[in-house]
Amino acid sequence: MAKKQADNTIAQNKKAFHDYFVIESYETGIELCGTEVKALRQGKVNLKDAWCTVEDGELWVKGMHISPYEQGNLFNRDPMRVRRLLMHKKEILKLYGTVKQDGFSLIPLSLYFKGSRVKLKLGLCKGKKQYDKRNDMAQRQAKRDIERAVKERNR
Repeated sequence: MAKKQADNTIAQNKKAFHDYFVIESYETGIELCGTEVKALRQGKVNLKDAWCTVEDGELWVKGMHISPYEQGNLFNRDPMRVRRLLMHKKEILKLYGTVKQDGFSLIPLSLYFKGSRVKLKLGLCKGKKQYDKRNDMAQRQAKRDIERAVKERNR
């Protein structure tokens, strides 16, 4: 029997959920070097300003910062280098056709370990307007107020 391992989240892009509506999400592999994986195990990654593009039929993540591994002096790569994402060609072409439509973007949502491999959750997103963001904040605040009232009532 195969062992089922829990997904270990390394980093989440909370800003993406604030700035975009996530229409669909995909699981992709990511091409990394050894010292980058070791730095990820230490949690040294920032997805805040990352985005993805499709160039020459390949999917690339840009703006993702992986801090250099402390013990990897010579073998460390550039922290801001462009990294290739691994998906099937048909999926990439489907995403490319969708992204060419007005207002859609490919945004990394989270980075996690699945077994011993690093996976990136990629979101097909549409940008939020300012009034959408205010509406979401108002709904969250109302939900918090309701939960507090219920908690007080149950005491």
